[in-house]
Amino acid sequence: MIKHFNYPVKLNKQKEGGYLVTFPDLPEAITQGEDIENALIEAADCLEEAIANRIETDLDIPKPSHPKRNQHVVSLSTTMVAKAALYLIVREKNLSNVVLAKKLDCDEKEIRRLLDPYYSSKLPRIEHMLHLLGHRLNVGVTNLS
Repeated sequence: MIKHFNYPVKLNKQKEGGYLVTFPDLPEAITQGEDIENALIEAADCLEEAIANRIETDLDIPKPSHPKRNQHVVSLSTTMVAKAALYLIVREKNLSNVVLAKKLDCDEKEIRRLLDPYYSSKLPRIEHMLHLLGHRLNVGVTNLS
């Protein structure tokens, strides 16, 4: 299973100005920005949408490749990391929402909400579900520069 959700991005300076942003691991994720800082902000949003779409359409989430020298890395938000991890664990264990709800002693609607990338779930609840499934969410902080 994926242990982190930090994806490398390619920034290509465009002749007409700005930067085109692509993700080697997510070919559908493409965006742009006026400068490097803006391109990386847009890349973070694009990454969230690409992962959310993969969850919504029940597709695999690829493991991030190792960044190449001088390549920028973009990370998912903490809540999306937790939801993506829960999604991958549920897929790995081949559990339906009904079976999972029964196993975790909750309503199936709650499972649907926790797995919905667009529903604003509370992080402690996702963390609790991960714990009940035998996993722990680890959060780290890195320097932006």
